[in-house]
Amino acid sequence: MYKLYSMQRSGNSYKVRLALALLNIPYESIEIDILRGESRTPDYLSKNPSGQIPLLEVDGRYLAESNAILWYVAAETPLSPENRLARAEALQWMFFEQHALEPNIGAAYFWLALVRGGRELQTHALEDWMERGYAALQVMENHLKTHQYFAAGQLTVADIALYGYTHVADRCDFDLSTFPAVKAWLRRVEATAGFVPMDWAPGTEVEDAPSVAASA
Repeated sequence: MYKLYSMQRSGNSYKVRLALALLNIPYESIEIDILRGESRTPDYLSKNPSGQIPLLEVDGRYLAESNAILWYVAAETPLSPENRLARAEALQWMFFEQHALEPNIGAAYFWLALVRGGRELQTHALEDWMERGYAALQVMENHLKTHQYFAAGQLTVADIALYGYTHVADRCDFDLSTFPAVKAWLRRVEATAGFVPMDWAPGTEVEDAPSVAASA
């Protein structure tokens, strides 16, 4: 069984938990609170020298970086496109998430929603986060005006990667009212069989939620 080292309120961690839930893959959850320095202990750093979460333990080996973990757990499942070009398109959007969305909306969420006094500490950075975050949302909006999902015409790991921080954008000053296609896409993801919210934990019952894997 997998061991997942993650933090409940982390968007990057949630991506992996959501994929595992959608695929009905069992795992052991180990909470690592980065706000309390739990990712900087000698024991944790021996597993992941970067001191980041999430981290997946697989047969005694450790896999870091949320999107790499997504790609691993989704291999040969309905969340991973079969077509070579569609796989590349999914990766394209996952790279976009890491260089355009996560550093801006993800950073704003961390400092404004999770860190006490974070707004005052990061006043100098907030304007840039907002400008670049809105630019990323506009790219997503433009795509979603003519597509239901981001790759292969179906829910894939690309959608999960992008959902992680987009769905909490309104908790860190972003106004999604001018992005109707993004909002509709969020609702589609949330209507997927097996979907679980960020505050869900393994062992918690989710009613009427057959998994994506069951429909394969």
